Amino acid sequence: MSTLPTTFMGRLRRALRHLFTGSSKGRQCFPPRTLEAIAATIADGERRHRAEVRLIVEPSLSFDAALANVTNRERARALFAEYGVWDTEENCGVLIYVNLASREVDIVADRHVGRVIADTEWQAVCRTMTAGFAKGDFHDSTVAALNQLADLLQRHFPADGSRPNQLSNEAVIL
Repeated sequence: MSTLPTTFMGRLRRALRHLFTGSSKGRQCFPPRTLEAIAATIADGERRHRAEVRLIVEPSLSFDAALANVTNRERARALFAEYGVWDTEENCGVLIYVNLASREVDIVADRHVGRVIADTEWQAVCRTMTAGFAKGDFHDSTVAALNQLADLLQRHFPADGSRPNQLSNEAVIL
């Protein structure tokens, strides 16, 4: 977990990094081939467990939000609510939020999942992604993390028959 800058100059540098991370960065890091692989991997995982997984990639925060020191976690929670990840039948929604300008990944899980899975297990999934991202590998590291997450969810929430897909498996690029 990163620490946010507390001085005005530190916050200004952070805000400028977000300002200069253009919206095209999301499509550059997550091209159509990667987006297709993500959707397929989420769908495959959801056949093995009862949770619903959503991936949202945001190239950057608004300048104002970055300057105000909005954390990656705060933004992830806001998107968790905005995209209805909390609104699943078994309260098993899981959001993976990627902020490219911050170079951070956060996972927000609904209460049923959050009570069972330890923070260290969520952090391991995030590290799989951030380690790959640091090498410029967005495709394989994201697919690996989604498979890691599916294994984790299968262990705690194994599939028990067919069920409707409650959240889109397609990644959202903001």
